[in-house]
Amino acid sequence: MDGNRRYAKKKNLLEKDGYRAGFSVLINVLRYCYELGMKQITVYAFSIDNFKRRPEEVQSLMELMQEKIDELIAEESIVNRLGIRIYFRGNLKLLSEPVRSSVEMAMAKTAGNSKAVLSVCVAYTSTDEIARAVQESCEEKQDEIREQDASNTGNYALEQLIGVADIDRHMYMAGVADPDVIIRTSGGTRLSNFLLWQSAHCLLYSPRALWPEISFWHLVLAIIYFQRNYFYVKEKKKQA
Repeated sequence: MDGNRRYAKKKNLLEKDGYRAGFSVLINVLRYCYELGMKQITVYAFSIDNFKRRPEEVQSLMELMQEKIDELIAEESIVNRLGIRIYFRGNLKLLSEPVRSSVEMAMAKTAGNSKAVLSVCVAYTSTDEIARAVQESCEEKQDEIREQDASNTGNYALEQLIGVADIDRHMYMAGVADPDVIIRTSGGTRLSNFLLWQSAHCLLYSPRALWPEISFWHLVLAIIYFQRNYFYVKEKKKQA
């Protein structure tokens, strides 16, 4: 969801108001996705790298995040009206205690919703996700590795102990289908450390509009772009 700060600058707004405009667009996009029959939506809300920004900006974003999470889980919110379950995915230990409490409450309060799933990547980077998944896979099988070490003096086939499925199981995104299309707004063509593991056969769609400028028609064009390339992507998946 790229371009909130540039939108604020373009409209002579405070940066915080640019992010507020971005949140309003997210709510609209959620509704459009639901009406178009999409069952799984993933958004990149806050990167681990974003903690390197100015302390006052990070604090402002954390406060805004907490405010908007509380709005999302309100009884009459769009999330509950449409039956959307929310997951927050990332290194949640990096969040402040108030934000982490709101995150946990949101996941608990929407646990009964089953019509669609919204995954919010926060305190997330794909490299952190992969490193953590590999580490946890190794820890899970450490006894097997020690046994192999003892019997083969260290010359064992590690790939026989830890495979792709093991790493998949320990990813933050475990249980979520790989994306069909990633939309990167503002015309950017970089993944910026987002879903690197999951996007091997994924299309990247990059409208020039800033995130707060995204409309229903941008989403429709992204779907058309996917449909035009569907059979190519399907064939690539078969060959993998």
